[in-house]
Amino acid sequence: MSDLSLQAQLEHIEAGPSGPKVGAFFDLDGTIVAGYTAGAYYADRLQKGQIGPREGARTALMIADGLLGGDQGQAGETGIQQVRGMTAEDLAEIGERLFGKRTARTIRPQARQLVAAHQRKGHTVVIASSATHFQIDPIARDLGVEDVLCTELEVEDGLLTGAVDGEMVWGQGKARAVRNFIRRNKLTRMACYAYANGAEDVAFLSSVGRPHAVTPNPTLRRVAEGQGWPVVELEDPRTGGARAALGSFAALGAMNVGMAAGLGLGLLRRDRQLGRDTALTFGFRAYLATAGVTLNVVGALNLWAHRPAVFVFNHQSGLDAMIVCALLQEKFSGIGKKEVQYMPFLALTNYALETVFIDRGSPKAREQAKGLVDRLRAGKSVFVAPEGTRSPTPVLGPFKTGAFHAALDAGVPVVPIVVRNAYDLMPGDSKGIQPGAVDVAVLEPIASDGWKREEMRSVAASVRQRFVDTMQDWPTGSGE
Repeated sequence: MSDLSLQAQLEHIEAGPSGPKVGAFFDLDGTIVAGYTAGAYYADRLQKGQIGPREGARTALMIADGLLGGDQGQAGETGIQQVRGMTAEDLAEIGERLFGKRTARTIRPQARQLVAAHQRKGHTVVIASSATHFQIDPIARDLGVEDVLCTELEVEDGLLTGAVDGEMVWGQGKARAVRNFIRRNKLTRMACYAYANGAEDVAFLSSVGRPHAVTPNPTLRRVAEGQGWPVVELEDPRTGGARAALGSFAALGAMNVGMAAGLGLGLLRRDRQLGRDTALTFGFRAYLATAGVTLNVVGALNLWAHRPAVFVFNHQSGLDAMIVCALLQEKFSGIGKKEVQYMPFLALTNYALETVFIDRGSPKAREQAKGLVDRLRAGKSVFVAPEGTRSPTPVLGPFKTGAFHAALDAGVPVVPIVVRNAYDLMPGDSKGIQPGAVDVAVLEPIASDGWKREEMRSVAASVRQRFVDTMQDWPTGSGE
């Protein structure tokens, strides 16, 4: 057995065979995600008062038995019984909701890197798990994984019966499912990879030529040592906690102090624009400094190559907008949801930014967005997240066209700002910030001359592809 760093494993994958005949099979719970996806479902039901004392006690005993080496599949069967009478569509809707609310942030960032490494080599990547489609499918889609081997649920007359269709993809059942998949798709078994964390997956790992124990429990670690299997330790996602929450609170306080100081200077000098610019420069830099966030910026000269401009950025975290504002420094405005217009702790920021507020659910939203064009024509740049809303994961969503219409109407360029890892410090809708460094790439301005309004969707898609390409091949160089 040898313990491998993530980087060493990535290098081994890169140096290995390519093509779809090589499979890469990933366990889900404890491997791709930290913890158990079923836990999100139970927590949701518990929060809604849908779990009685008897079911709660029985489930807890089964989980404890599994952790002590018993049959974890029993807990899964008990959970499946609770969906009796629901439709598959009902369950899929719950899965999507829980993904955005809970499970998305449990995906291990380093597991993403492993999956992506196999995808770059053209391998057939598969998630193999005793979980069901409603738990797995949102995660598989987010990771770009098309093939899933999982426990199927029995349906009669359009309703779930609370029973399994076939056998659970657990233990020997998972091993059989993987071997059948290899035969059916004519993969080269000895070239295939497998990743799992628990002793119940020994048969699954033994089904391929390149087994890996991932952050293994003690029993699997002993088996891996005896079999000579590599062990790869992956870090759990950062969960924040009290330190992160306090850091966020302190950062907001520092931002407001900086805003107040800048606006105060403007009052003393009787120069409103000077006050706004100074407030923006001081406020957002104070926010990042207090939160312990530093920036590694490539292409910083592009921030000033052409102003005014529409600066577009990927929205994976509550930290993104703060980073973009700290980079832009002065003479810029932004767009905000109507809901934040009257939040007291954002009052100074909204005033300094001259934020354009939009009621997204209103038919007047398009008319309200024209305020961006007014800002641009007045000589101010604007920043916009073309995904529209914050993604629950680092995966880039589709781009809407509003920012590009604004650039066309005002006759200004679009400047992409690609933020790589803000999600690691402040995932999704988390309220806490972890200290750390964030990588940012500012790309060259894209002229809006020649754009046609009827082709704006393809323009948005083209700019989005620049984000994708930059993420996959990060530029090197200095902050210049």
